[in-house]
Amino acid sequence: MDDAQVEIAPVNLAARVDEALAVQAVAFGLDDDEVAVRRHIVLRHLLSPGARAYGALTPGGRLAGFVYGMPNDRTHWWSTVVEPYLRATGTADWLVGSFVITELHVHPDFQGRGVGRALITTITDTAEEERSILSAIDTDSPARALYRSLGYTDLARQVHFPSAARPYAVMGAPLPLRRGGAGTPEN
Repeated sequence: MDDAQVEIAPVNLAARVDEALAVQAVAFGLDDDEVAVRRHIVLRHLLSPGARAYGALTPGGRLAGFVYGMPNDRTHWWSTVVEPYLRATGTADWLVGSFVITELHVHPDFQGRGVGRALITTITDTAEEERSILSAIDTDSPARALYRSLGYTDLARQVHFPSAARPYAVMGAPLPLRRGGAGTPEN
């Protein structure tokens, strides 16, 4: 990928699912089998009411990153997995009236330049919900630092998803997301 600036814009992620998953595979370290499974999941998610996606597009029109999400539905698989953990921490009310960031990935060539921040703030700025929730691998990472800088706090930690090797943290933030100042991590 080239080093040029990117434009954040709505994208038809269903039409670009393979390109998006190629970005996710590089950014998240997925193998071909994991990509094949996630392809079906992404396409199913995009059929959910209120689902939307944004891309970070290079001047040549390639995806440098993407985000997609939707209003939370407590009957969706993700909610059913995280709900017991949120109940245990007294934060299950976050599953109501929240916009879920389902996936956010930036190609490594574009990380550290504010692309992730632009993607997540753009999509959440379109949300009618009062807050946003997401899950991230439960470790100190640039992604978790970005989420914290935007106002996300831990709602539950050591959340175990079936077939995921590492535990996750569920994080939540009021909307609109906090905008960063000096010293804010840019991802």
